[in-house]
Amino acid sequence: MQASTFRRLSTFFLVPLLASSSSALLAADYSSAHPAVLPFVLEMQVEHGFAPGYVSGLLDAAERKESIIEAISRPAERVRPWHEYRAIFITDKRIAEGVEFMRTHADALARAEREYGVEAEVITAIIGVETSYGGNKGSHRVIDALTTLGFDYPPRAEFFRRQLKAFLVLTREQQMDPLTLKGSYAGAMGYPQFIPSSYQAFAVDFDGDDKVDIWNNPVDAIGSVANYFSEHDWRRGEGVAVPATVSREGFAEGVTLGEGLEARRSVAELQKLGWQPERKLEPGLGVMAYEFDAGDHMQHWIGLHNLYVITRYNRSVMYAMVVHQLSELIREAALDE
Repeated sequence: MQASTFRRLSTFFLVPLLASSSSALLAADYSSAHPAVLPFVLEMQVEHGFAPGYVSGLLDAAERKESIIEAISRPAERVRPWHEYRAIFITDKRIAEGVEFMRTHADALARAEREYGVEAEVITAIIGVETSYGGNKGSHRVIDALTTLGFDYPPRAEFFRRQLKAFLVLTREQQMDPLTLKGSYAGAMGYPQFIPSSYQAFAVDFDGDDKVDIWNNPVDAIGSVANYFSEHDWRRGEGVAVPATVSREGFAEGVTLGEGLEARRSVAELQKLGWQPERKLEPGLGVMAYEFDAGDHMQHWIGLHNLYVITRYNRSVMYAMVVHQLSELIREAALDE
């Protein structure tokens, strides 16, 4: 929308909104404290057809949560070595519950694997890492999280206001009450912890009931995770990472630095630097190389395309490795039953 058009619409809507001190918009704490609120309300009307009073009423009902600001503002948690990070997510309990989740939802997982080409154990591991198979989907109202961050967290306010817009649109489309839905402190939702824009782009009605419910419906969650990975070019059967041995002093030159997820070296280049994958890989294949602290020794892994795909879900190599290893352990445990 052109700026001149927006100014005319703003003037048109501002007059009646400001005319009455009893307006729901003016009664909202956010409206009085945040100059970004009125433009947001008007944008929701112009862009998506929402009544201004409805949007301002929702913002009035939202609660500013200092705990949310603290959670997202606090410096990144102490950088954990791999063996400590892994221990958080890979436990006997989580493996056993993963096997049970696969058994309970075997039909949906098999169909997701057929239709989207994503292995059942990978879908299960994502849901296991994100929410312990739905056991911990978040305790914050999504409206509180997104409103607090959208208007009281300047470093990423614009991003979270976009998420708030997406959230209001999706709740209208799915006929859900935006004041009751819960998620993480950052507004991630349901079994798979989708942010609202990911919900819009990737969530699916996998059980055919005309609702896309990732909060309460594990079947929709399964289909949605599978769709997410399919849309990010998951390659079924290609694996995720291959353990490697290293030799020569120059092997460290091959390590993919930081989270350099887009960086690639060919397998042949890594082999010249002293990396040897424990299974055969094509010499020209572009890969990543990582060294992890396993406590009493260092581990070395060569990351494949699917490792990168997992990092599209969460931009962390250790996260991707945890998902991969949990999926493998769940698959093995299920086969042993």
